[in-house]
Amino acid sequence: MEIYFYNTLTRKKEEFTSIDKTEVKIYSCGPTVYKDATIGNMRTNIFQDVLRRVLKYNGYKLKHVMNITDVGHLVSDGDEGEDKMLKSAREENKTPLEIAEHYTKLFFQDLERLNIETPEIVCKATEHIKEMLEYVKKLMENGYAYETSTAIYFEISKLDKYPVLSNLNIEEQKAGARVDIDHEKRNPYDFALWIKAPENHLMKWDSPWGKSYPGWHIECSAMGQKYLGEQFDIHTGGIDLIPTHHENEIAQSKGACGKVPANFWMHGEYLLIDGGKMSKSLGNVYLLQDFIKRGYDPIVYKLFCYSGHYKNKLNFTWEGIDAAAKSLERLKQGYKTHLQGNAEIEDSIINEYEEKFHKAINDDLNMPAAMSIVWEVVRNENKAPKLAELLLKFDSVLGLKIDQETKAPKQDIPDEIMQLVNERIEARNNKNWTKSDELRDLIQQKGYEIKDTKDGTEIKKVK
Repeated sequence: MEIYFYNTLTRKKEEFTSIDKTEVKIYSCGPTVYKDATIGNMRTNIFQDVLRRVLKYNGYKLKHVMNITDVGHLVSDGDEGEDKMLKSAREENKTPLEIAEHYTKLFFQDLERLNIETPEIVCKATEHIKEMLEYVKKLMENGYAYETSTAIYFEISKLDKYPVLSNLNIEEQKAGARVDIDHEKRNPYDFALWIKAPENHLMKWDSPWGKSYPGWHIECSAMGQKYLGEQFDIHTGGIDLIPTHHENEIAQSKGACGKVPANFWMHGEYLLIDGGKMSKSLGNVYLLQDFIKRGYDPIVYKLFCYSGHYKNKLNFTWEGIDAAAKSLERLKQGYKTHLQGNAEIEDSIINEYEEKFHKAINDDLNMPAAMSIVWEVVRNENKAPKLAELLLKFDSVLGLKIDQETKAPKQDIPDEIMQLVNERIEARNNKNWTKSDELRDLIQQKGYEIKDTKDGTEIKKVK
């Protein structure tokens, strides 16, 4: 069955064909490991996971590369400010290596919680300095880069077209461009390939231009070429990467080998929070850990993401998550009911369901449409093991673990609350009911629900 993806490069939906008929090569921009990944970041990873699963459902083998940015990403996403890793290291009083190891571990923990497959190749920027240096040298030799007193810059005027993804008119943009920090740049949109390090800079390496460190964009070009070659099938990332990072990756590749590195460019849209932007100032930056604190299995968030197409903005609310949690339970119960049924179902019905599901996922990963087919199967009045088997096959794409019992994750209850809980237990053991009731009321005032069961006292945060 044909597969269609929306291609940012051509701005239209196109039939997908791979360079190699049996293997698809993918490059995905991974995290900059200087802070916790938000649920907005995780929406992009969920989209990329669905892409993997759909390609495998269609019989392809995968060679999927994801980078870990542990150096080079400046705080402005441009060529100014300090490295994000150094900023975080300073703020947390740790070394950049400690910061990278800590947040890399948390990132992969979140992927596991969401049942997101790990790409075949995961590569760290700091482990590929040699490849990046060779790439910069190649750009210098080809006449696409020049040196200033502070950096090595890519010269965009040497390209036949720039930009190619964001469709901006760069000549119009120049008129309103801000004053550049490096006045030696030949063009406001020239970007840093390699940055000369100040004396006290923590992360720097020997290079032909002295002690220095890479720019953000060069790592993906160098590692993509190393593991996937000069051209590969698909490049993915969040929509925020289009105007700077991905434009500059394409520029670098055209300068190095004259080619756009990927045939298809696919981007996931933003996650909104209660209809607005996620930001620290608004206090609405959520992590998967917040799901655990509220008693949800994080995989509920994955199902929630399937309520919208990856190319559309998705509005997050806790009410929506509550609805998704109930839907996940109904889906698992529906699978179990079919598994325990004894009805016979005709193969033609199974084939019809599967064809509709397959068509939906192959239509640019249309998960809302795919989920409508899933619910048709669940609601089928004939409870048949064949339908359970079909749902399990669908789950190879969904990744919701529908054949496993949902276990509410252990909540992080503050020590202050646990102390009150223990005091209440002691009061009940001493039959001091008045004190027990007072402590229960105090615990509830602090936002926690307490329940006495035959197995002991249960405590959870009120949603």
